[in-house]
Amino acid sequence: MAKKRINVVTMGCSKNLVDSEVLLSQLERGKFEVVHDSNETGFDAVFINTCGFIHDAKQESVDMILDYAEAKKRGEIDKLYVMGCLSERYQGELKTELTEVDKFFGKFDLKAMIDELKVTYNPEYIYDRKITTPSHFAYLKISEGCNRSCAFCAIPKMTGRHKSRTIESLVKESRYLAKKGVKELLIIAQDLSYYGIDIYGKNQLAELTNQISEIEGIEWIRLHYLYPTKFPMEILPIMRENPKVCKYLDLPLQHISNSVLQRMMRHVTREEIETLIRKIKEEVPGVVLRTTMLVGFPGETKDDIEELKQFIQDFKFERLGVFPYSHEDGTYVANNFTDNLDEEVKQIRANEIMEIQQQISSDLNQQKIGKIFKVIIDKKEGDYFVGRTEFDSPEVDGEVLITSGNELKQGDFVNVKITGAEDYDLYGEER
Repeated sequence: MAKKRINVVTMGCSKNLVDSEVLLSQLERGKFEVVHDSNETGFDAVFINTCGFIHDAKQESVDMILDYAEAKKRGEIDKLYVMGCLSERYQGELKTELTEVDKFFGKFDLKAMIDELKVTYNPEYIYDRKITTPSHFAYLKISEGCNRSCAFCAIPKMTGRHKSRTIESLVKESRYLAKKGVKELLIIAQDLSYYGIDIYGKNQLAELTNQISEIEGIEWIRLHYLYPTKFPMEILPIMRENPKVCKYLDLPLQHISNSVLQRMMRHVTREEIETLIRKIKEEVPGVVLRTTMLVGFPGETKDDIEELKQFIQDFKFERLGVFPYSHEDGTYVANNFTDNLDEEVKQIRANEIMEIQQQISSDLNQQKIGKIFKVIIDKKEGDYFVGRTEFDSPEVDGEVLITSGNELKQGDFVNVKITGAEDYDLYGEER
């Protein structure tokens, strides 16, 4: 008898991806044939893991549900299930509008999903994930939720308050991932700056990172999403001295104007941000900073945006993304402020920021020509092997396009001399 086939489709961020990987593993242990993000039809069931972060992401999730609802009507799939952040927050409305969906699950309903398919839930294998990324890197989600109260953010309403996982459980999972061939761990959470405070009474990111670095097979550890307020300074000497910890920090700042930061309820000032950045660069020579900015926030003036543009020109972030503001249901700002800027104005401001960043990135890349970097190989594409330096995270940062007389394999580490540069990507030769 053929196994029943299940497709899990993931929308949104890497934190959602980890949840999908856990579900895939549990179902596979239940003797289902499972696939991830397949475009095929003929599945006995499809789970859509939705995103509810911002308007565009929510719309993409709804569109995906509608596409599969039509496929179900055509008889191309049997059961359709919806899970994740959007389902967590809008389950009542979704049930009313999307009657083709067989059942909706919240973000933390793993056991209920397993029970729905009459599979035995195996909590002892909860971290035995079915990796969907290339086998040489994986995400490690170290906590759920967020205790911050940013005025624009709806995430705490979907994920609840911050809840750290224990160091013991994370080290156990990291060992498991290393045995599966993972060489690069990307440590993620809504807020790494809060890790451990809820269960240990103090931030334990440094201790966790140290313990993971001792695991054989793990060669790179990358840190994503550190809130600037109460930043864990203990991590800096580890980044400086431990060769396994990438000199890379993802530090979402959102803005720099004190008036905007105050309305955003970020609980940090421009002066504190600048002091923190200087301290990081002083403590960790050569560190690369990634940040994100939010433009068009209610009340943002031309002076505010000019201040932000000058700040970006002065500090020259190696990696920077920008988002135009949009009201999110139930947030403090949506309930108390008018979204007073035209979408066109917001997009113009975002474009202006990215034009500045494009030139900064181009200039910094040109300075790398002639230098040699350690690179991890992700794939082969045409005539090039494609890889990343320790200063580049997968999917969000630039790549190195490499020529080599050898047949390089996915997950190999090689030394590459940079021979050319574009705005975001590099060219190089294996050495």
